[in-house]
Amino acid sequence: MHKLLVLYPHPTDPAAFEAHYEGTHIPLAAKLPGMLDFRYSLNVHAEPESPYFAVFEADFPDAETMAAALASPEGEAVQADVPNYATGGAVVLDYPVVSR
Repeated sequence: MHKLLVLYPHPTDPAAFEAHYEGTHIPLAAKLPGMLDFRYSLNVHAEPESPYFAVFEADFPDAETMAAALASPEGEAVQADVPNYATGGAVVLDYPVVSR
């Protein structure tokens, strides 16, 4: 299993972020080929304060499938959409999951 994790720092307009993210970006992300599942949250908490506003996590069977998904037309559309709402930027991580 391979994970894609996107951390979003606080945007300048949280309401605009939420509207675009749920109305446009998530439907685009849901079309990524080969993705097994995904989840997100717009309520990221940490003590004393979270540096992040939102988080997205996607599951892929392996790194190759994830890379192909991101290079696909659907993946390119997802990546091109990020500047439309993520005024705080985005931190993108990916990693293999080790299970016991």
